[in-house]
Amino acid sequence: MAALQEERFDSALLMIAQQSQGIEPLLDAVFSFLRRKTDFFTGAPPEMIAEKVMAAVKKQSDLADVTKSEKNKKRTQEDKKMEAARKAAALKAKEQEAINKAKALKKNEEVTKLKEAKKAKKTVSEPVEVGSDGAFDMDAADEKEVIEKEEEAAEAVDEEEEDKIPPPVGNGMVMEKYTWSQQLADLQIVVPVPEGTKTKQLKVDMTSSKLSVGMKGQEPILAGKFHKKILLDDSFWTLEDNKEVVFTLLKANQMEWWKCVVEGEPEIDTTKVNPENSKLGDLDGETRQTVEKMMYDQRQKAMGLPSADEQQKNEVLQKFMKEHPEMDFSQAKIS
Repeated sequence: MAALQEERFDSALLMIAQQSQGIEPLLDAVFSFLRRKTDFFTGAPPEMIAEKVMAAVKKQSDLADVTKSEKNKKRTQEDKKMEAARKAAALKAKEQEAINKAKALKKNEEVTKLKEAKKAKKTVSEPVEVGSDGAFDMDAADEKEVIEKEEEAAEAVDEEEEDKIPPPVGNGMVMEKYTWSQQLADLQIVVPVPEGTKTKQLKVDMTSSKLSVGMKGQEPILAGKFHKKILLDDSFWTLEDNKEVVFTLLKANQMEWWKCVVEGEPEIDTTKVNPENSKLGDLDGETRQTVEKMMYDQRQKAMGLPSADEQQKNEVLQKFMKEHPEMDFSQAKIS
């Protein structure tokens, strides 16, 4: 409630800030309003006016310090998670490489054994195939069978390994030039820039469907069409610590997960997204129920099971069938 109270004038102030184009013109506009429309400067001694102004500045400065401390703590935690994700990805790639080598070795051994067994036979009672050169190829059929079995086994292993893949860190991904994470309603993008960068050195173009960010006079660091549309008026970016451009984007559809930031980039598996319970707790009752239902349906779909709506329809049908045993439902098609 306190946050909502504090943010109630943000839209108007944001518009004033954009038109002021600088902190000094913005402050001048605020104090000009107080001078012209209130008795702020005439209703109290100068010392009291200065005291009130400094008290307001100190209050917001202290809050800014707390916010910065919390943000740094969160960033440190996220960095640790990202580093752990990088190590896990590298380890998985190494393990997968070893698995692939073992599969190839086993496959070669099986083919070699079959060839040797065929050569050891003195008589051939089974029909043989004709090779591409017109000669009889007694090993081709067996080699094909072995290859098919190995491919089936490899697919089974791949599916099992895929099921073991952990949820994406932050429900996003660590890319070479940027990092992104998301909640159900919004999205965060962190784009590193050279340390000491000033805002005037950046070139940022953002619409409801496209994004381009980089240094002036250079190729964009990140550019492309958004995976989904955003609410531009409620989205913004800031330069933090003069080394990171941080975007906070509000999704146009706040009931779906993004697979990537811009089209053409690597995608995450949204069926493995794991929203924090604390985030769900922040939602109002009706919205929370909708989100939880959507998450349940998503998990059911991933397992090939009916959604909540489909289960409800089935329950209604079963109840109706029990109440009307005289009716024949054997040919009924339920959609």
